[in-house]
Amino acid sequence: MKILIAEDDPVSRRLLEVTLTKWGYEVVACADGQAAWEVLQRPDAPQLVILDWMMPRMDGLQVCKNVRNPALRPAEPYVYILLLTAKSQKTDMVTGLEAGADDYLTKPFDAQELRMRLRAGRRILDLLDELVRAREIIREESRRDSLTQLCTRATVLEQLKKDLDRSQRDSVDRDVPVSVVLADLDHFKQINDTYGHLAGDAVLRETARRMREAVRPYDSIGRYGGEEFLLVLSNCDSLGAAALAERLLDAVRKDTISLAEGTVSVTLSAGVATSGIVQDAKTLVRAADVALYRAKRSGRNRVEIALAADMKPA
Repeated sequence: MKILIAEDDPVSRRLLEVTLTKWGYEVVACADGQAAWEVLQRPDAPQLVILDWMMPRMDGLQVCKNVRNPALRPAEPYVYILLLTAKSQKTDMVTGLEAGADDYLTKPFDAQELRMRLRAGRRILDLLDELVRAREIIREESRRDSLTQLCTRATVLEQLKKDLDRSQRDSVDRDVPVSVVLADLDHFKQINDTYGHLAGDAVLRETARRMREAVRPYDSIGRYGGEEFLLVLSNCDSLGAAALAERLLDAVRKDTISLAEGTVSVTLSAGVATSGIVQDAKTLVRAADVALYRAKRSGRNRVEIALAADMKPA
């Protein structure tokens, strides 16, 4: 594991460096607090740090405060700081801990005590890493629809807003349209009524799989409602979006879906809307919804492109 030591006394610094290297640490040594702070701002900065309190240019307390200041350095990954000093009063210990140090060791230090303190610090860092990984897994799961494994409605709408904001920034020099495709399974209620809701869930999962394989890797697709899906296409005009929507329809209808109860044929209807004058996510999705229901009224299993009249805000 990488460890940073900041100690202005060359003899003490060398002793620490030799001892820590013998214990298996990869040592980054600094002669003052300013140099230590510069190392700690790097992306690959050590997470385990031994700081001398009294140092030129920047003392150990200020380094601690800088590390814990979210305006100067991100809170993650966490840096575990052991403050090493000749100061031994309880008030000094409190001052060091309040500045952001995690532990405190007085000079001259006992090597075995230092080793145990560092081992405790490593355990804490390992625990924090596990918690961060668990949080990221939970966060990722919360962004996925549990049935179809597509994005949730909130996630795909969030992506649409980001893409619209980006297109507005980038469209100064060129046209950067954003399109949406709102697709709906035709006669899905009939499948549920005939085969049951478990069969309906299987149809939704297979439909989602086919749609996911038909879109571009960088497109966002989410489950918008019960049997509705929303696709966000960045840098894609209405003709390109309509062509991709046709590809979706073909991917879904080309093969029957095998269920325990039998096989079913499914089709999609889709509405397409593209940004331009309209740069509002809600209006864009509403326009795609109007186009979708025009496709339904026109016989289903087809794509309709939103008209200018469909783009009017509610």
